[in-house]
Amino acid sequence: MKKLMIIITLITFIFSIQIGFAAPLTSTLKDQQDVAITIYNSNIGLVKDTRLIDLKPGIHELKFMDVAGKIDPTTVHIKSLLNGSSLDVLEQNYEYDLLSPQKLLEKYVGQKVQLATINQETKKEEMVEATLLSTQGGNIFQIGDKIHIGHYGRILLSKIPENLISQPTLVWMLESKLSRPQKVEASYLTSGINWKADYVAVLNKLDTMTDMTGWVTIDNRSGATYQNALLKLVAGDIHRVKGEMRMDYARPMAAAKEVSQQFKEESFFEYHLYTLDRRTTIKDNQTKQMSLLDANQVPVKKLFIFSGYPHYYYSRYDQRTNKQKVGVFLELENTKKNNLGMPLPKGTIRVYKEDKDGSLQFVGEDRIDHTPKDEKIKIKIGEAFDVVGERVQTEYKHLGWNLYEVAFEVSLRNHKKEDIKVLVEEPIPGDWEMLSNAHSYEKLSANLIRFEVPVAKDKEVKVKYRIRFKY
Repeated sequence: MKKLMIIITLITFIFSIQIGFAAPLTSTLKDQQDVAITIYNSNIGLVKDTRLIDLKPGIHELKFMDVAGKIDPTTVHIKSLLNGSSLDVLEQNYEYDLLSPQKLLEKYVGQKVQLATINQETKKEEMVEATLLSTQGGNIFQIGDKIHIGHYGRILLSKIPENLISQPTLVWMLESKLSRPQKVEASYLTSGINWKADYVAVLNKLDTMTDMTGWVTIDNRSGATYQNALLKLVAGDIHRVKGEMRMDYARPMAAAKEVSQQFKEESFFEYHLYTLDRRTTIKDNQTKQMSLLDANQVPVKKLFIFSGYPHYYYSRYDQRTNKQKVGVFLELENTKKNNLGMPLPKGTIRVYKEDKDGSLQFVGEDRIDHTPKDEKIKIKIGEAFDVVGERVQTEYKHLGWNLYEVAFEVSLRNHKKEDIKVLVEEPIPGDWEMLSNAHSYEKLSANLIRFEVPVAKDKEVKVKYRIRFKY
């Protein structure tokens, strides 16, 4: 049996020499050659970290440090950029048992520690040796033959246990076949990093044109800094499996000046990819803003919309309804003709206008969705102050099973100093037919009609119509 054990030991030793098994290696940011990050507008980022590591031929344990604190370890991938077949991954681990006072003490349970206390008489610090018995619900020490629950002295430890680390670390068991240092790329997804678009629109005096600027806002809470990184942004709605992390510009034409080419836009799968034309540093716990677009003299339309609701048709209203607000909207077309014509990522657009003193005043904001080129954008600004709408149900008949006849009168009063047009939009339920109407209407869809009603200043206009419907 002794001879057998000796033979096995010798074989293992010879085999380890042949495959070149070596001591663990550690890689930090000092080895980093390049870093690229692609940020999705759904609180996720794809990191590509390129490093030059001195891997000799054989099997090595590599500790890959300085990765994002919110990394998803199931998405990690490493490859050789020199020769793909020269590097094999035998094992992959993610170490996240991070150093903290509580975890550090837990590792010392059952061991000797030093307690530093101040002698009240001499006012000097004295050391007491104690055994840490427990950290559950408080520290329990044994000093001599006494058990102490808690202790007012400082706890001094001799070293940091090997299985505790100060930062998240990827650990690979790698087999390298190259006789020179490996240039490797580690890629992974991390949460805690997001981007959004913010737009500012400044209206002219007549509310017919706007100067529009766009900003990219990046919020990095991923637990890592990306130094001098290649930055890409993806706009689109990416689907991810539930229960896991979720991943939520063509050159615009400007009338007055050339638009900055800071971001280059391209179509990517069913999304849009925006690449920064320079490198940038994104620090941990930093919010960064960068210019996205700058377009002048973009034509806009101001719309007054008085909207109804389907439930108005289902029952009888014997009394006059409360006055309804008339919504104020701005509508623009995302076309090159209108000095835009670029895919606009979703975000918040804030609208300003100069007052008589020339000071910019905030007039409203709204969120826009991802908007392709050549599509319309409608922005709700607020509710009209000087335009009043009122709806009265003038007749309601139940003609038979699921068959009704309803008449309405919509009153529009304009107290502004200029003439306007109000769009009265009525969502009529079920199968319907118009029996009579005082104003012409446009059928926008199967169950939505629109009356375009001119209302002179200081005047009132009544829109009357009667329908028959069943549901």
